Amino acid sequence: MTQFALPATPETPPVELLDPTPEGMRRALGAFASGVTVVTAVADGEPVGFTCQSFASVSLEPPLVMFCAGREGRAWGRIRSAEALCVNVLAEDQIDVCGRFGSRTGARFDGLDHELSDWGAPALPGALLRVHCSVTDVHVAGDHDIAVCHVLGLELGTEVPPLVFHRGRFGLRTQRPVQAADLWGWNDRWG
Repeated sequence: MTQFALPATPETPPVELLDPTPEGMRRALGAFASGVTVVTAVADGEPVGFTCQSFASVSLEPPLVMFCAGREGRAWGRIRSAEALCVNVLAEDQIDVCGRFGSRTGARFDGLDHELSDWGAPALPGALLRVHCSVTDVHVAGDHDIAVCHVLGLELGTEVPPLVFHRGRFGLRTQRPVQAADLWGWNDRWG
């Protein structure tokens, strides 16, 4: 068996070894750039939602997606049993929406223009993509739940850049710091 290694060059920075503590995990896994979503539903007759960066396609046939939600999050506990939900993939100019739904405090939908989808979940304006789905399975994974959802419908928005989160900041080329750590960031438990 042949093993391959990347060639070492003088420009290669040294590798830093980190312990898998919560701080080490945050720092290391922050190197993985991700998109940002807001998961929404109607619970007890009112709209509810949370910011989520752990979202992915699972299967094309049947159409399945997944997201991870903090088990202690106030919104996830309410969304979990909703008949339908909407995963709103945020555009680059929606940092304020991200902060609104990532905050532990405040009424997330106050003054926010939104509409109910054909499946009855809040759909946020300006989203790059809306994935309408229903939760089919929930798996406990440490301090988070992994929600597997059956896709009911898709709405593809306009082609604008996505909101990207990388190393605690928004964007890849022109990184913008998170405005307030209390609004959105590693200090919050999303969900």
